[in-house]
Amino acid sequence: MAEKSENSDKSAADDRNGSRPAMEVLRTAGGQLSELTGLRAETVTRLERTDDGWLIEVEVLELARVPDTVSLMASYEVITDRDGQLTGYRRTRRYERGRADRR
Repeated sequence: MAEKSENSDKSAADDRNGSRPAMEVLRTAGGQLSELTGLRAETVTRLERTDDGWLIEVEVLELARVPDTVSLMASYEVITDRDGQLTGYRRTRRYERGRADRR
């Protein structure tokens, strides 16, 4: 019960600071990205609060292929304001699902 109260206090503090909780921002931004691109986020690989809002990196399935390991995936950088409203996005990378980065 105390945990719920702490979470409520944190959400209230986030609202006062003009920023939404991370999970709420992810849901909002993910939905907006999906509406704009027709693609659904499969994985969040980066979530960072910035001075102006949030920077999020998500991976999406761009083109399904058989076998699944050769499906085309993409990484998108998503920028939101403090309320989680999408203010910009761009594709930063495109690759086959089964391929690892060369590093």
